[in-house]
Amino acid sequence: MSEFLVESGPKTLSGYALNVRRVCLLVPIRRNLAVPIRSRGTLARTMVFSRKQIGIAICAGVLILLIFFGGLVWLTNQGPVLARSEERDPLSGIPNSITMNPLRDRASEQAAAKFIRAMRDGQCEQELAKWKKDYRKKYAAFICDSEMRHPLLVWELVDWEDAAPLRILHYRGTRRNLAGQNGTYNELFSVTTELKDGEWVVTKYDAMY
Repeated sequence: MSEFLVESGPKTLSGYALNVRRVCLLVPIRRNLAVPIRSRGTLARTMVFSRKQIGIAICAGVLILLIFFGGLVWLTNQGPVLARSEERDPLSGIPNSITMNPLRDRASEQAAAKFIRAMRDGQCEQELAKWKKDYRKKYAAFICDSEMRHPLLVWELVDWEDAAPLRILHYRGTRRNLAGQNGTYNELFSVTTELKDGEWVVTKYDAMY
């Protein structure tokens, strides 16, 4: 803050002449100043830094793609089961859990799932209509009666066994107890599928009930 003096003409007070000096203060006015433009050197360094960032991003992207496609190639060359747990059912030897290959052929699983859903939904007679016309007639009747008395609630795939042209899928399921008995129980069961004319067909169903 600065000041300047302004002198006025002489004035009289009781016959005496006085020089009156006025003091004015200059208050600086603040204004928005424009941001100075960066120098050419600063802009050049910024551009070089940006190019380095872009280069690093491109290299990282290429590396991620290589890892991704490498993983796909590796999975393609693996079997349907990538790993089985060391803990197994003491009676059947079925592992408690498995890690499935996400790129496996699921056609046999889809055929087995359709069959199991029919058992759960009370459509056993329709699903096993062909079985009742051959040597599996009595076994089909036993399955339908048992499925009605011990309906399947939920299930999960726990093992996969290939024996071309057959494929045996092992499941762990939860069933309801007999009518009048509360609660549920767990059991292992299997669905055997066979590749016929390019299509997977269920040919056997094993359950303990």
